[in-house]
Formats: sequence, structure tokens, C-alpha cells
Amino acid sequence: MFCRCEEAEVEQGTHRTIVIFTHRETMLQGRNILVIIGGGIAAYKGLELIRLFKAAGARVRAILTEGGSEFVTPLSVASLTGEKAYTELFSLTDEAEMGHIRLAREADLIVVAPATANLIKRMAQGEATDLASTTLLAADGDVMICPAMNAEMWAKPSTQRNLKTLRDDGVIQIGPGEGALACGEVGLGRLAEPADILDAVISYFTGQDKPLSGRRAIVTAGPTHEPIDPVRYIANRSSGKQGYAIASALQELGAETILVSGPTALDAPKGVTMIRVETAQEMFDAVQDALPADIAVCVAAVADWRPVAAHSDKLKKGTGGDAAELKLTENPDILKSISHDPQRPKLVIGFAAETSNMIDHARDKLARKGCDWIIANDVSPASSSVQGGAMGGDRNALSIVTKDDIENWPAASKTALAQKLSRKIAHYINT
Repeated sequence: MFCRCEEAEVEQGTHRTIVIFTHRETMLQGRNILVIIGGGIAAYKGLELIRLFKAAGARVRAILTEGGSEFVTPLSVASLTGEKAYTELFSLTDEAEMGHIRLAREADLIVVAPATANLIKRMAQGEATDLASTTLLAADGDVMICPAMNAEMWAKPSTQRNLKTLRDDGVIQIGPGEGALACGEVGLGRLAEPADILDAVISYFTGQDKPLSGRRAIVTAGPTHEPIDPVRYIANRSSGKQGYAIASALQELGAETILVSGPTALDAPKGVTMIRVETAQEMFDAVQDALPADIAVCVAAVADWRPVAAHSDKLKKGTGGDAAELKLTENPDILKSISHDPQRPKLVIGFAAETSNMIDHARDKLARKGCDWIIANDVSPASSSVQGGAMGGDRNALSIVTKDDIENWPAASKTALAQKLSRKIAHYINT
């Protein structure tokens, strides 16, 4: 797949340039890409992104915001694009030809990198206060945003509300990543690497943004609630966020996606068929009814046991203070069942949330369940890889364990990890 090749070559140095130029005419040849460079320190990566797009055969135009011009110059942008760098809304020559309309309509894809918190806010609110925001408001095609900002700015509810508005409007989001930030802090908010953005753009065009078109995917998410009595149940801390993000990402790549979800506080992802359940048995039945499928991603944190019988009345404390005894029985094993089903999907993925010996437990689970991949994450209180905790938080760090390999993915937003995973799934399914 183009993206993995590009990412490895960026890390390894000069070999990248050879491959890019060898394949460039088959990557983005004939595509018109408009790059909007926002006002953040990551603006310098916009120059590298333009270079990669040009090397891949695209025609690139660029809009430089006023803030962006504080970090990179119009001359640098123009030198790389081979075209004028557009900066002014009220340019006599450009606006005489309705420049912002022309820029928007002639682009096959608009890529905003970096997309600052301010620019994201203006997009979400439909503002048209400068050339960048006016062009985005006039656009009738697809827009891809690549957020970059301080970790606290990213975490603010207002920023997340604006991002949700844009996603609901069909805007494609890539990143951000986690790591050292320009402000000296460490956290979520780094602009996605230019090679990863190139990867996403190539996937968008080569698959017409739908490399999983015609495929059917089943995703399970969230916890299950196993009733003890009318007011109590056995459950866990799963929020469902990772599973919902994966379902959304698979749908965005064209898969007919069925999300079987235990109880969560999350809205159904746009375009996804939602089946809400409560217990493990209900989830098992819903998954069986959804077969056949090409892909199954079992993210749900299914309760291993349930009470043999739920009490019809609320249990009361005994007069002697003795604790009530619960008789438990095993729940059906959804992952193992689907891995051995006559209608087994081509790719079956399980998740393993572990608190110790994560890789060993993941390997053991892979063998016992008979699935293709186990995606393991550390949910122990002592884990420092994901600030805020993977269960219930907005970030995660994953290890993909197969029979022959282990692939470690550093901490990032659950949305970014879901997008990366969905592209890996598409590559597997289509080869």
C-alpha cells in the first residue's frame, strides 16, 4: 500500500525520493489539490506536504492565511507549487475573476494543514472572514482537515464540538498525533506527518475514497450489562469510543457497516447501521444475524460472566449483614464463535484490554479464539502510555498481534487510530 511505503521511507531517508518519483504518475497524476496553510508552528510541514503532492503528480495551489504567513512566506509556497500563493480575499486581480469560487471549484480536494483551532471554529460556524474561510464556505467538494494545536486547546469541549460539526457535515479528519509539541508540552495535538497525510489523500483518490465499497463489516463496541436485579448489573468501564470510531472509519471507506453496541452515551455514527443491545447474549444474537460479512472487528468489552438468573425484585441486605451470593455462568464467546462460523469473514479482529503481560495474553487469545489479529492495549492504572486511561478516554495506544508479527502503534486519538486501522484493513481485504 502506498502509505506504508511512504511512511517507512520518510523514516529511513533518501530511499523515499526514489520511490516517490518512480510511482508519481500513478499516484496523484491529474489531480488538483488546494492546500490551505493555517497559522500555527506546524505550517512548515505544509511546505513538505506540497512537495510530496507535487512529487506524486498533482497540481497544487495553496492559500496562506495571515497567521500562516507568520511562519512560512508566500515566496516559499509559490516556489514549491509553481503557482501564485494566494493570500488576500480582496485582491483586485483575483477577485475580479471570483478567485475564491474558482479556487474552491477547480480543486478535486481541499486539504487544510495545519487546521488550527481558530480555523476549525470558523469552518464549523460558516464564517467567511478571509480568503481561506471564504473559499472553504464556497467549496462544493470534499475537504480534509489535519488539526494541529496545543493539547489543552484540542481537549476543550468547544473544539470537540466544532470537530463533530465538521465530521457530521462530511469533512474528513486526519490526526492529530501525540508527542512533543512546539509549546514544549507533550500530548495530543501534533499535526499528522506529511507522509501520513499523503497516504490518506492517495487512499481517497485511488479508491475514490471508498476502497471498501461493496464490503460488509460488523463492529461490536461498548460494554455489556448483565442484570443482577432490576437496578444492578455486572459491567465494565468501556465507553465504546474506540469501537464507534472504527465503525465510522470503515463506513467512510465505503463499507456497509453494522455497529452492534452495548449501552453507551454515544450517538450513532453517521451512515452506520446501529443495533443497540444490552447483554452479551443479545450481542451474540445480533452478530449472528448480521452475518455474512467480509470483516468483523470485535471491540466490545463483553462481560465474561452473567448471573445464572436475574432477580425480579431488588436484592436487600440480610439482617445479619452477610453479603449476597451470586451464581455466575459464562456468556457466549462472540469472537471465538465468529472465528469458527461457516460464514466466517475474511478478516476477524479481536481486542484484548490487558493490565499485565499484554503481548503474552494477546498471543494466547489469538490462538484460543482462532481470529486473524488481536489488537491489544494496556488498561492498567500504572500505564503511562495513554494519559487519562484508554478505557473511557479519547486516546489509545495499540499493539496489533498476528501469528507472525507484532506491530506497535504509539498513543494517538482514537479517531486517528481508527482511520489508520481501517486503511490497514482495506489493504488486507483488497490483496
